[in-house]
Amino acid sequence: MKNYFLKLYQYNQWANQRVLGALKKQAVTHEKILSLLGHVAVAERLWLYRIKNLPKPDLKLWASYTLDEVTEMFSNTDQEWIDYVNTNEDFSRELRYTNYTGDPFVNTIENIIIHTANHATYHRAQVALLLRQNGLEPVNTDFITFDRIRLGQLKN
Repeated sequence: MKNYFLKLYQYNQWANQRVLGALKKQAVTHEKILSLLGHVAVAERLWLYRIKNLPKPDLKLWASYTLDEVTEMFSNTDQEWIDYVNTNEDFSRELRYTNYTGDPFVNTIENIIIHTANHATYHRAQVALLLRQNGLEPVNTDFITFDRIRLGQLKN
């Protein structure tokens, strides 16, 4: 499982960086697009802090963020997820936590890891749609593209 999770979060980092690069290249300032990406970055940090038993970060799950703020959030969080996966072996531990609105839940670290990566993919797809609807060009973030680049079959 560890190798799978490592590849999943390397992909997640790559996809986030590609989207951020496309937004920078096109000088995107669209509030909803930046809010969605900010939501992903904050959610990734929130989940990571939960599993590391750290205090809840002082960030709003839904807020207006600048492209620079979102870029900064991702630069730290994506690498911290990779580091977490690299330094842990057992992902079956159950985590008791309260969600953002205070409701209690129990999930395994494994399911949280899978959820967080899928959550990011879901919202990157929304960003791609919004870009296209606003006359801008989304970037390919398909996993198979990441894998082809990783294997040297395509150029980044």
